[in-house]
Amino acid sequence: MTDLAYRRDIDGLRALAVIAVVLFHFGVPGFSGGFVGVDIFFVISGYLITSIIWRERQAGRFRFVDFWERRARRILPALVVMMSACLVVGWFLLVPRDYEELGRSARYQAMFIANVLFARQDGYFDIDSELKPLLHTWSLAVEEQFYIVLPLLLAVLGRYLRSWRLALLGVALMSFALSVWQVQHASAQAFFLLPARAWELLAGSLLALAPATRRPVADGVRQTVAAVGLGALLLAIIGYDWQTAFPGVAALLPVGGTVAIIWANAGQRTWIARLLGLPPLVAVGLISYSWYLWHWPVHVFANYAAVDGLQPLENAGLILFSLGLGYLSWRWVETPLRRKRWLAQPRRMLAAAVLAMLLVGGAGQALRSSEGWPSRLPEQALRYAQASQWRAGQRDCMFDKHSAADQWVCHFGTSNAADTPPLVWGDSHAAALAPALRLLGERSGKALDLASSAGCAPVAGLERDALCRQFNQNVRALLERDPNRDVVLVARWSLYLYGDEHGDMTYRMSGPDAPGQLAAALGREVKALRARGSRVWLVEEVPLQRVNAPYRLSRLAMLHRPTTGVGRPLVEHQQRQAFVHALFADLSAGDPSVRVLRPATLFCADGVTCVAEAAGRSLYMDDNHLGDDAAGFIAPLFAPLLLPAATRTEVNLQ
Repeated sequence: MTDLAYRRDIDGLRALAVIAVVLFHFGVPGFSGGFVGVDIFFVISGYLITSIIWRERQAGRFRFVDFWERRARRILPALVVMMSACLVVGWFLLVPRDYEELGRSARYQAMFIANVLFARQDGYFDIDSELKPLLHTWSLAVEEQFYIVLPLLLAVLGRYLRSWRLALLGVALMSFALSVWQVQHASAQAFFLLPARAWELLAGSLLALAPATRRPVADGVRQTVAAVGLGALLLAIIGYDWQTAFPGVAALLPVGGTVAIIWANAGQRTWIARLLGLPPLVAVGLISYSWYLWHWPVHVFANYAAVDGLQPLENAGLILFSLGLGYLSWRWVETPLRRKRWLAQPRRMLAAAVLAMLLVGGAGQALRSSEGWPSRLPEQALRYAQASQWRAGQRDCMFDKHSAADQWVCHFGTSNAADTPPLVWGDSHAAALAPALRLLGERSGKALDLASSAGCAPVAGLERDALCRQFNQNVRALLERDPNRDVVLVARWSLYLYGDEHGDMTYRMSGPDAPGQLAAALGREVKALRARGSRVWLVEEVPLQRVNAPYRLSRLAMLHRPTTGVGRPLVEHQQRQAFVHALFADLSAGDPSVRVLRPATLFCADGVTCVAEAAGRSLYMDDNHLGDDAAGFIAPLFAPLLLPAATRTEVNLQ
């Protein structure tokens, strides 16, 4: 199985893999599982690299330095050119936070550990994957790590173990078992990191090291195996999607299909081999590495500049453009260095590769240290971009496991012994009101209190974990000590009803009837508060935006495009909030001490659009939390809280 005669079918397999990945990333219908193209590449790499190592070890001329020099010559030049181009384009196009993240990605990839970075970026405040031009380098990092480990592993196993092939199989099985476990318990690590991906590369390695069969395999058997293998690949490419638990067991389909095709086509030509060996596919396979390198940055930067997305014809043009860049990279970067037209001596090649990666990594570190070099942006774009972060005051007002017993409530304005300040109680949407409450307290000279905890609905029975239960218990204990105070309930209510609009159901209430649960639980909470003598203010949800507002506004400003009127259609807000709107109206009906505050009256004042900016300032810090610059905009909504009790119920807040 170690014959390294050129096989056109393997280049055809590469073409299938890269076409699947590219069309998946560009959102072409019918390729929802195109991400498995990476798994095809892994198997091919494991097969070819192990074949090379084994052939040279058998001939007694394998040297680690020579092997790694060839890998560096094959991978690094085109990678460095692509990364350098991304850093240059990012200077003109990316907002500071995204440019800083690009620099961070470049720094990690310069150390061959970009996959480690992306595995860690799985949190609440991380930027969208569609804004990471180097996200695709995670797979290169996995391969680079494998190239470092594999020859060392083969050397150790071959020296100390007689049954070293079985030992290698054992390593692959352990990696597969880890992948299956991590898919359910640590999905990001399963997807991005080598330990859970090694079995895919080792599948190719084991195929390369398998002893030759003593009897020739019947042509019908090979034809059938090759056809089944291709069918498995196509089934995964067409049938999988982003909801597929992957890699784990699901990866057996593309990995097994690739192994089957490579095995079946060894030594004789099946009709699948003839199909994969067609000149157009072979041509694409030859430039597949460079095309893979360039397609994703083209996709990211184009969508970044388009802001509102691209039309199908534009996507088609970008696919062809990235293919052209891939060809140019293969023709003028890959080929000359691989054929040693440039830097022919191994030491010079390695020195140049190390220097180039140090320069790219150093540039990435500079961007990281400078926080994305914000001074390069126009003033207006920078103003928008700076809205995309939590301020210290907002975070200080969020209860968490580190909160001191007496420091989890924020106080604004001036306390007056004669009046008990209203208490704003809620989740992170309540915390986002801190700047507005502070401003209101300063202007009025009166006090307001704020108690908030991220992801915790201010309603008994809807707590998602022990921290939320503790937080709500603390608030109720506070209210027991200070009865008759106004209580303002603030939350991202739709999050607990439906999950977020991107499909994340982490915070959605369990059970088949989430609306019924909310209605019953909130009804009990309002009734309990009223029994204590509290006036209750129900705050409807701030209109959600379709996209991260500061990013969108900043990008528009950088491109010198208008930002006024940017926002979400009111009709969409009304559709998502219909149940909560009706529920709040029902709870406040007939009781003048239960009032409703509706932010939409301010944000959607024209009756058409719920705006994301006002007076050249972003009102949001992402797509749902208000930012600092919204303080003056939304503060008037809460002014009735500070009116004398006798006049509060006369204010028309409906």
